[in-house]
Amino acid sequence: MEIIPAIDIRGGKCVRLTEGDYARETVFDDDPVRVAVRWVSLGARHLHVVDLDGAREGRQVNAAIVREIVRTADCAVQVGGGIRDLATLSATLDGGVSRVVLGTAAVRDPQLLREAVALARDRLIVSVDARDGLVRLQGWMEATALTALAWIAQLAQLGVTRVVYTDIARDGRLEGPNVEMYERLLSQTSVAVIAAGGVTTTGDVERLSACGVEAAIIGRALYTGDIELARAMAAAR
Repeated sequence: MEIIPAIDIRGGKCVRLTEGDYARETVFDDDPVRVAVRWVSLGARHLHVVDLDGAREGRQVNAAIVREIVRTADCAVQVGGGIRDLATLSATLDGGVSRVVLGTAAVRDPQLLREAVALARDRLIVSVDARDGLVRLQGWMEATALTALAWIAQLAQLGVTRVVYTDIARDGRLEGPNVEMYERLLSQTSVAVIAAGGVTTTGDVERLSACGVEAAIIGRALYTGDIELARAMAAAR
C-alpha cells in the first residue's frame, strides 16, 4: 500500500479543513510548493493536491500553484478541484500530472465522465466523498441521495478503474479511518480504492493495508506530527 501526503490549497496557502467545513480551516504553510518539496525529501513518491477554491467555485483557482508543484516536486502528482470540463481535464493531464481527479462533474455530467474515461483511462480518478454513506458534491457542501456503494458500482460499469473514497465525518478529526466501509467497498467492486479521511496512527495504516486498499492519503496527521511520513510508509509495507 502506498502512502500519499495531501496538499490542500485555499487562498494560495496549504490548509486543512475539519470535516470539509470551510469555516473550520487551519493554515499549515503559506507556500504549498515548499510543502510539496518537503514531503518528497522525506520519501513521498506521490502527492494528492486539491484546489479547494476550485472545488467550491467550479473552476481551477490555484492552477498556477499546482503547475509549480508539478514542475518542482520530483514525484508523481495527482490533482483535483475545479475540473469540470474536458478541456480543463485535458490541459491538466498535458501539464504533467500523473492523474486527474473528477468529483462533482463526474456525477453531474455523465457525458463528460464517459469522455474522461476514454481520454484519461487509468490516469482518471473519481473522488467519491460521502457522509453517512451518501455522496456529497461541490467541495462537500451539497448533499445528494446517491449512495456511495451504488455510485462506485456505476463507475465500475463505465470503465473507471480507480476511486478516492473519503469519509467526510472522519476527515481532519484524527479519529481513525472507516475501515469497515473500505472492507465493504472492496468486497463489492474490482475498482482500486484509495482511502482518505482520518488516518492518524501506524495502526490505522496497518488496518487499511490489511483490508486491501491501494493507497492511503494522509493529511492533518502529517502536518500536526501525530504520524511521521517515514513511519507511515514503513507500516504500509
